[in-house]
Amino acid sequence: MPYSQSIGHIDYMKRTQTKWNIPDKVPGEISENMKAYSQVFRQILYNRGLTSHTEAEAFLKAEMPSFSGQKLLGIDTAVEHIDAALKANKKIAVYGDYDADGVTATALMLQILTALGADVQPYIPNRFTEGYGLNTTALDKLKQDGVELVITVDCGIRAVEQAKYARQIGLDLIITDHHTTGSELPECTALINPKRPDDPYPEKILAGVGVAYKLAVALIEALKPKNIEPDDLIDLVAIGTVADLVPMISENRSLVQRGLRMMRTPRRQGLASLMGVIGVSAATISAADIGYGLGPRINAAGRIGSAQDALRLLTTTDLFEAGQYAQVLDNRNRERQRITREIQEQAETLAKPDKKDAMLLFAHHPDFNPGVVGLAASRLVEQYYRPSVVGFRNEEYTRASCRSIPEFHITQALEECADLLTQYGGHAAAAGFTVPNKNLQALEDRLQALAKEQLSSEDLSPTVDIDAVAGFSDLKPSLLKEMARLEPTGKKNRSAVFASRNVYVNGARTVGKDGSHLKLILSSEGITFDAIAFRFGHLVDDIPGQIHVAYAFELNEFNGRQTLQLNIKDIQF
Repeated sequence: MPYSQSIGHIDYMKRTQTKWNIPDKVPGEISENMKAYSQVFRQILYNRGLTSHTEAEAFLKAEMPSFSGQKLLGIDTAVEHIDAALKANKKIAVYGDYDADGVTATALMLQILTALGADVQPYIPNRFTEGYGLNTTALDKLKQDGVELVITVDCGIRAVEQAKYARQIGLDLIITDHHTTGSELPECTALINPKRPDDPYPEKILAGVGVAYKLAVALIEALKPKNIEPDDLIDLVAIGTVADLVPMISENRSLVQRGLRMMRTPRRQGLASLMGVIGVSAATISAADIGYGLGPRINAAGRIGSAQDALRLLTTTDLFEAGQYAQVLDNRNRERQRITREIQEQAETLAKPDKKDAMLLFAHHPDFNPGVVGLAASRLVEQYYRPSVVGFRNEEYTRASCRSIPEFHITQALEECADLLTQYGGHAAAAGFTVPNKNLQALEDRLQALAKEQLSSEDLSPTVDIDAVAGFSDLKPSLLKEMARLEPTGKKNRSAVFASRNVYVNGARTVGKDGSHLKLILSSEGITFDAIAFRFGHLVDDIPGQIHVAYAFELNEFNGRQTLQLNIKDIQF
C-alpha cells in the first residue's frame, strides 16, 4: 500500500532527521471485509496489500504458492549428471560459502548426497586467504583429491573464468546460486539460479540454501531414496533463509514457517546444543531467534576462524562434539562483537562522515579484520544512513564489503566500476569486491561520484514505516496474539511498528555497560508501559516530559516474568 506523506513529519523532526511514513487508512469497504480482525490488525494487513479475509488468511497461514512444484531451469540436467556420478562412484565435492546461508546450504547438500550413497566431501574457502567464491587454487586441490564433480551452493554465478578453468582440468561443474547475475553466465554442466535471465521460475528471491533445497527435492523425487525426505532438510533452509535477510514473503515465508515447526522438536544435535548454549527455547523458537541468535553465531565461525566449525556443528550426530562446537561458535561471536566495535570506530575516523559532501562512506586499513568489515559497514549505514564500504587492505589488494540504503543499489554501482575490480558481486543492499590497490583511489572516486549523482540530501534521511498510529488503549494482549500470526517476519514482512503521539515520560534512565540505551516509563490514556530504546542513551538529559514515539509492541520475558513492553524505534519531540 502507498504511504501518505501528508501527516506532519516536520513536527516530528525537532530532534532527528528521521521521517515517519504513516499509511493510508483502511477504506471502509475493505475494513468491513476484514472485520474478523481488530481495527489495528486490519491496518497492518492492509499495509501489506491484503484487502480481503481470504487473502489475509492465505498470507497468515503462509500457504506454499502454487508454483512451488515447478522446477528451476537446469535442475533436470543437474539431477541427470548427479545420478550418473553416483552410478559411476565418482567423488563429489560440495563447494560452499562461509556465511550462514552458504554453510547451511553446504550441510544440506552433504546430507542429501550422503543419503544417496555418494562419496562426497565439503569445501568452504577460507575467507582470509581465499576470499569469496570459486577459485582456481581450490579447484586444483579438489582435482588432486580425486574429485570429478563439483557442486557449488550460494556461489558461482559470476565465476566465468573459474568455470572455464574447471572444464580445462576435467572437472564437471554444477552451479547453484541466488546472487545477481553478471553480463556473462559461466559455462558449466548445469547452472541453477532463479535470477538468470532465461529462468521462468516465478520466485526470484530464494536464498542460496533455498536454491540448494530445490535441487535436493528434485533428487529425492527422481532417485527416491528411502532414508531421507524433504522435511529432513527444512530446518537448514529456515536458518539460511532468515540469516541471509532475503524477503520473508511467498515461498520463503512458507519454507521458514515449516522449518521453524521442525526446529521446535529439533532432530539435529548441533542445533539443539547451540540453542542450549545461547538460551533459546526450542518450543518457542522464532525467526528473530535465528536472526539474532543462531545466525550470527554460525556466521561468526567464518568471520573469526573457520566456517568448518559451523559446518561440523550442523552435521555432527555426537552429543559431546555438538556441545563443543556450540561453545566455540558462541565464544567466536563474542569476539566478533568486540572486533566489530573497534573497526567501526576506526572506520568512522577514516571515512569522515561529518563532511558535507559525504554521500558514501569509504574506509580501509591493513589492520581491519576482513571477516567483520561487512558488519562494520552495516553499523555505519545504521548510524549515518549512507552507503558504506569498509575494507581490509594488504600490500597488493583491498577486499571490502559494502552495505547500502534502498535509494542506492550497491551492486549496480559496482558494475559501473567493473573495469577497476578483480572480483565483485552481491545484492541491492549488500555486496563485496576485491580491487588492486593501484585502482583503489579511482574506485573510491567513482563510487563517490555515482552516489552524488544518484542521491540527494533528502535521500539521506532514514525512514520509519509506521503500520498504525495507535493509542495505548489499543495495545492489548489480544493484539499480540494477532501479530504472532505475521511470523515468520523479516524483509518485506517486517514486525509491525506503531506510533503514538504526545505520550508522557514518567521516567528515563540509561542502561547497558556504556549507558548507550535508554529505559523509559511512558504513559497515555491512563495506561503505563515500560519501554526500551536501544542506542538512544544520548537523549537522557534532553528528553522532555512529552514525546512522540515509534515502537514495536512486544512481550518481554525476564527471570521467568512476562511483561508487555514497547521497543522504541524512534523518538521525536
